[in-house]
Amino acid sequence: MASFSCKIMALALVLSLVSSSAELQKLEHSIKNDGSLSLLVIGDWGRKGEFNQTQVATQMGRIGEELDIDFVVSTGDNFYDSGLTGVDDKAFEESFTNVYTAKSLQKQWYSVLGNHDYRGDVLAQLSPVLRELDNKWLCLRSFILNAEIVDFFFVDTTPFVDHYWNNPESHHYDWREVAPRQTYVSNLLKDLDSALKESRATWKVVVGHHTIRSVSIHRDTKELLSSLLPILKAHGVDLYVNGHDHCLEHISSNDSPIQYLTSGGGSKSWRGVFNSNADKLRFFYDGQGFMSLQLTKTMAQVVFYDAFGSVLHKWSVTKELHSSM
Repeated sequence: MASFSCKIMALALVLSLVSSSAELQKLEHSIKNDGSLSLLVIGDWGRKGEFNQTQVATQMGRIGEELDIDFVVSTGDNFYDSGLTGVDDKAFEESFTNVYTAKSLQKQWYSVLGNHDYRGDVLAQLSPVLRELDNKWLCLRSFILNAEIVDFFFVDTTPFVDHYWNNPESHHYDWREVAPRQTYVSNLLKDLDSALKESRATWKVVVGHHTIRSVSIHRDTKELLSSLLPILKAHGVDLYVNGHDHCLEHISSNDSPIQYLTSGGGSKSWRGVFNSNADKLRFFYDGQGFMSLQLTKTMAQVVFYDAFGSVLHKWSVTKELHSSM
């Protein structure tokens, strides 16, 4: 932990490691002087600029400047098709540094791993060496990001999914530091449950790669429905943000305040698949794009954009402030 903190300080990131009673690492990011926070969310992007990745990145830069974003969240599948081969893999620069060049995007990126990332050298993506190559990069398995009015809980969802373990087909998955699976997943759920219980933030946002609810090709992830979702509902989570399906979606839970937000349109999209869903579908777009999230103490606003930066869908919700007696 000490060496990690030194590395962060040496790179002068706008975050700091703080203690947490749970096992999840906890980071902090400051909010604006007016008490607001703005960020972009992108997923399933790393294709060396191809499949409109560069086009999406350009519009992210424009919207990022308009919103004066504080940071970017990546929902995983950061490097296709099979993650990175090592810390010296040129795909890191070709798919990340050389693509997201806009001034507004030179903020901290907080990233989780996707299933395609697990097909490569996972430890390379997590390595501080990459932060030396590009200091806006930060990828961890699972962690908490506190930004005063909001707590983000980043969850490593790939180990939850049965068929990556039981039927990997021709793919190799890098399970170092994960196996044995049952212990890893059990501890992660326990730590997440404790962290959510302890959170006093106005807003609670959980970020994972895999869908919980989706009408696209991957549909709902049954393992997350059974193991992760009950914890989110029990602790009043406001938003679950994911990638995995290469599209943009907004689905509202029928029996809780949770909004399921898919931002997986960072590059290759247009699957041409639609499936019905048990919850309320508010928006679905099968193409490329990204999402913004703006927060204050009393308001959250979500906006989805296409690859041309056009607004496709807006949604907002408010919370009342309760004064302490």
